[in-house]
Amino acid sequence: MFEWLAQHRDVLVVFINLVTLAIWLVYAQLLYWGFRRQRRPRLLINRGKKRDIDALCIISNMSAESIFLEYIVADLETSRGTITVDVTDREQQYSEGDETRGNTTTHDGAPPERRHDPSAGRHDTRQGPLDSGDFLHIGTFSGLIHSIAELEGIEMAGHRPADDLVLHSLTIRLIGIYGPEDMPVGAERRFRLEDRGDQCALTPASWDTKRLASWRQRRRLRRLIQRLSAQRTDRLIGLSDHAR
Repeated sequence: MFEWLAQHRDVLVVFINLVTLAIWLVYAQLLYWGFRRQRRPRLLINRGKKRDIDALCIISNMSAESIFLEYIVADLETSRGTITVDVTDREQQYSEGDETRGNTTTHDGAPPERRHDPSAGRHDTRQGPLDSGDFLHIGTFSGLIHSIAELEGIEMAGHRPADDLVLHSLTIRLIGIYGPEDMPVGAERRFRLEDRGDQCALTPASWDTKRLASWRQRRRLRRLIQRLSAQRTDRLIGLSDHAR
């Protein structure tokens, strides 16, 4: 036995070195995967309380670190094209118990959360840090659609437009900054809208939220941020001139 080992010592040394190298490579790969998982942003967009258009739009941060939410953008796809609106600064007027009030509407066709009731919510910004494991809601999907319709001058009758306009889907897109990185990261999820007479069904187009973290996607997000910033500046200037 020892004589055989002595005869094949060089081969055994090479074999042991190769096995050691393979072990170190596996260990390094595991460390890299762990580091990558720690550094990978993870935002989820889900429905809450209900499963129709009156469900809450809930945003959860499942990343290892906090994410600073900079923009929340809604794309409303209609029969006449897609409407893109910055909904970062909108009224959050949901209070505990709203989910039990049914699909009632006000005299103007707006859902309950859009009633002017100071106790039900406040005009606030959703921009800011979202801690790891934390979540927030940005109102109901119905409220988001009515806000977009109001900005675009679309008259609503309940959950549907008053004219022949047809709503196809609503996409929620998040843009934020993760850690010390300069480039923005994002996430988006598309929800199909299906008119069922007295109610509107809200169905996710995919089982999970889509991450926007590739180099090309992040460049597009940065261009979108620049465009939204310019639009917000123009809107503030317009409001200032109107106040005068």
